[in-house]
Amino acid sequence: MRRRGFAVLPLALAALAVAEVAVFVTVVHLLGGLWALLLLAVFTITGMVLLRREGIRGWRAFQAAAAEGRPPGPQVTNSLAGLGGALLLAVPGFLTSIAGLVLLLPPGRILARRGIERFTERRVDPLVAGDLFGPRRVKVRRGDPVTVEQTPGPAPAAPPAGAIEGEVIEGEVLR
Repeated sequence: MRRRGFAVLPLALAALAVAEVAVFVTVVHLLGGLWALLLLAVFTITGMVLLRREGIRGWRAFQAAAAEGRPPGPQVTNSLAGLGGALLLAVPGFLTSIAGLVLLLPPGRILARRGIERFTERRVDPLVAGDLFGPRRVKVRRGDPVTVEQTPGPAPAAPPAGAIEGEVIEGEVLR
C-alpha cells in the first residue's frame, strides 16, 4: 500500500526544481552570473564539509551516550537534524541552502529534533521510545476521589474490569 506522502514526492520535487530555477534567475539579475555561481559553489562546498563534520560528531555523541548508559535518542535526532541541514546545504540551489542553514542554526535544529522525536514516538512501540529517548515526562492534575459502587448481594470475587478505587490522577504526556 502506498503512502500519500510518497505519491506527491515527484510533484513536489518538480515544483522545487522550478522554484530553484526561478530564484537562481532572480539572483543572477540582482548580483550577476559569476557571483551567483560563486555563491552556489560556496554553499555546496560548505555543505559537503559539514556533512562529514556532522556525521562524525553524531557518531561520537551516540557512542558517548551508549557508553554512559544514557538513552541515545536525543543525540541521534540532533545528528539527524544536522545531517539533514548539511545535506540540504550541499544540494545546489538557494532555497535548499536556506533550508539547510535554518536546520543548522540552533532554533531550527531544536524544532527539527523535536519533530523527529515525535515522528519516531508515533511509529515505534512506547517501550522502544522510552529506551531511545528516556523516560517520558508527565504533567499531573489531581482529581476527585472515586470509589466503585457495589450492588447489594454477594461480594464479587474480583473488582470489575476497569474499576478504579482510590484517588484518580488525570495527566497528559508532555514528552
